[in-house]
Amino acid sequence: MHVRPDFAHHRQRLLERLGADEAVLLFGAPHPLRNGDSEFRYRPDSDVYWLTGWEQSDCAVFLRPGEAPFTLFVQPKDKERETWTGRRPGPEGARERFGADAAFPIEKVADELVRLLQGVRTLHYAFGRDHDNDLLLLGAIQRAQKAARKTFLDTPDGFIGPARLLHDLRLIKGPDEIAVMREAARITGEAHRAAMKEARPGRNEREIEALIEWTFRREGGNGPGYGTIVAGGPNACILHYIENKDVLLDGDLLLIDAGCEYELYTGDVTRTFPVGGKFTEPQRRVYEHVLAAQEASFAFARAGQPYRAMHDASVRRLTEGMIDLGLLQGPVDDRIADDSYRKYYMHGTGHWLGLDVHDAGAYVRGNTSRPLVAGNIVTVEPGLYIAPDDMDAPRELRGIGIRIEDDLLITDGEPENLTRDIPKTVSEIEAFCAR
Repeated sequence: MHVRPDFAHHRQRLLERLGADEAVLLFGAPHPLRNGDSEFRYRPDSDVYWLTGWEQSDCAVFLRPGEAPFTLFVQPKDKERETWTGRRPGPEGARERFGADAAFPIEKVADELVRLLQGVRTLHYAFGRDHDNDLLLLGAIQRAQKAARKTFLDTPDGFIGPARLLHDLRLIKGPDEIAVMREAARITGEAHRAAMKEARPGRNEREIEALIEWTFRREGGNGPGYGTIVAGGPNACILHYIENKDVLLDGDLLLIDAGCEYELYTGDVTRTFPVGGKFTEPQRRVYEHVLAAQEASFAFARAGQPYRAMHDASVRRLTEGMIDLGLLQGPVDDRIADDSYRKYYMHGTGHWLGLDVHDAGAYVRGNTSRPLVAGNIVTVEPGLYIAPDDMDAPRELRGIGIRIEDDLLITDGEPENLTRDIPKTVSEIEAFCAR
């Protein structure tokens, strides 16, 4: 069953947080060039999409509490241009299909803002993101100020970045978004299981990448939500390895970090498994420590717990593992205090997840880690990375890179692991690969 976000509900949540003299103005993301005159496939700005569902470029959104709160500026219908670049809903479609109270061609945005800004004292707008849009808005405000001499209405004299309000709303997923994220996780799982079945000595990393992304699209997804990582052997020690061009070798591990984007919401999962189907003893020892660290973090994935508690739990358990493996020496507390563990575990244990793979929302409030609340979706992804040229590490561990990542929905009780069905324990992986 196809599921969609409830954009009208998202807008209502935002409007309920605005005062009568406040408004929000967002411009859509530009359409960047790939090279020459070839463009990337367009992906809309996440904030604009969250509020509207609009997926085309050259748009703007104006929201203000009142009788007609939702105004959308879009590309007009143009038969000649549509022959080249595809169908456009136009202002009519913006009203009829997307629920806009008013809609205009994007060329009218400067003139219409003069009217829309009347009575607005505080405008939520991101200055500094686009110079041309900044100038357009400042010109509209100047014209609105002149018009206000006759209407005696306020015009904006206070500005707030929209992320302060909007990203706090995006951080707590509603039932509609959770349903979409479950589907993104399901498709992501299909792709990871397909990769485990097909990865074998002699295959190329790019073949596995192609299989993963084909599975995303076959199952109804948009494609990858970020650059797919298919890292065999020591390539797994490069955190953001995306070359994906080496041959897989028997005896090596394969680290795959890949997530399907569905309705523009993305999954984000990492699994590490043996190319030949069986872990070596050194690989298994490292793997078990990483898995234990993830389980330690899961214990703190609870509403009311500070976000950082998950990371601290993984750091402690991984540092214990490093000492057990002979990578570090001395008391665990000392190796945490002096940051020695960062040689083998140099990244955070997770992040918010949603429309962006590193989703919107602050991690701290004031000077403290913000508490988790029901509706948050987080990744939990501890890892150990032992460089192939690390002469301080035991020889049998050099070149081993392992990360294990799942997507958790925070609830009022036990967290829901959205990606729990992807094989993860040593026995599960070996049994699955053997099939």
